[in-house]
Amino acid sequence: MTTKKGFTTSILHADRLGKPEHGSLHKPIHTSVTYGHEDVQDLVDIFQNKKKGYAYSRQGNPTVTALEQKVTQMEKGLASIAFSTGMAAISATIMALIKHTDHVVASSFLFGNTRSIFQTYIDMGLNITFVDATDVENVRNEIKENTRLVFVETIANPATQIADLEAIGELCAQKGIIYMVDNTMTSPFLFNPIDVKAGLVINSLTKYIGGHGNALGGSVTDTGLVNWTVYPNIFETFKKQVKPETLGLTQIRKKGLRDSGGTLSPEAAHSISVGAETLALRMERCCNNALALAQYFETHPLIKKVFYPGVKSHPQHERAAKLFRKFGGLMSIELDESLDCLAFLNKLKLVVKSSNLGDTRTLAIPVAQTIFFELGAERRAEMGIPETMIRLSIGIEDLDDLMADFKEALG
Repeated sequence: MTTKKGFTTSILHADRLGKPEHGSLHKPIHTSVTYGHEDVQDLVDIFQNKKKGYAYSRQGNPTVTALEQKVTQMEKGLASIAFSTGMAAISATIMALIKHTDHVVASSFLFGNTRSIFQTYIDMGLNITFVDATDVENVRNEIKENTRLVFVETIANPATQIADLEAIGELCAQKGIIYMVDNTMTSPFLFNPIDVKAGLVINSLTKYIGGHGNALGGSVTDTGLVNWTVYPNIFETFKKQVKPETLGLTQIRKKGLRDSGGTLSPEAAHSISVGAETLALRMERCCNNALALAQYFETHPLIKKVFYPGVKSHPQHERAAKLFRKFGGLMSIELDESLDCLAFLNKLKLVVKSSNLGDTRTLAIPVAQTIFFELGAERRAEMGIPETMIRLSIGIEDLDDLMADFKEALG
């Protein structure tokens, strides 16, 4: 009897056990855009979804496939599709599955770019309602007969609100609504949305899964919990070509990835795949660093508020402790008005002033002046984003060095 392997062991050996070419330990980088076939019937069957294979790299590549399989393994899902960015994964999935007559419920605390693309969809005629998803009743109150999808994030960026993940999952299961959860800020190591009945899982592979700030990527994973045979927006053509459980991802690949062109390059896929091997190790370190820093910030007189699920003052602390292995590496702090936000950041020497998240290095950015600037002061206030907020993505540096950098800047 084969013993089930641990998270890191299984990811570390995933490529090798798939027997890649020439005994390589990693799936090699396949740079070919197109693929030739000795028998043209093979090419026809690939186009008609009758067999697996490759025809054109916009919608499939062997190196990307290896990464997709690794993400699926981490998320305990049925299958995954990789994209050029996390935003491409979100926008292509919505484009493929939602019609203008449908209704979507989404968290009002969405990441700025996600909120932006949703607003674009609203401008194009799609009916989207934003709610405070920390309470399932707010979601329940907005469910309509034509609601097809509920979209939330595990930990909101930058104010770290945590959606009522379990209860919303139960609600969506009862109503037959697709439950789509963005797992980026927790990563599959800290949390698997399938455990709260999510049908689709989004990851920005750029962040913790890739982890080194050297490759853009995104993914959507089908957990196998959606009954696609009763979903009204599946194209009849696909129903005749593929197995019922693969209908959703087939449509996302054909009508989302292929048509929008958000293709992940094989070079980026390889970088992300290699980075994923150390996901658990990096998450353990950055989460431990983040918790220690958050506890320090809570005691500092020049820090008005700490936004981090790991501190007991966080409104959803108990929920996070129940659901997540650890509390994540995302944190925000609100400075006292006596401090100039930008001047404080310039005093930091080790911490990098940057807009990314999930890097091995600790990153910091003033929120109101940058990533949420376009929303305006009124909308920022509605989202709980103060003007002196600084978002931190805590890295894997030695804790003593990080602590010294912040202490000197707060000096």
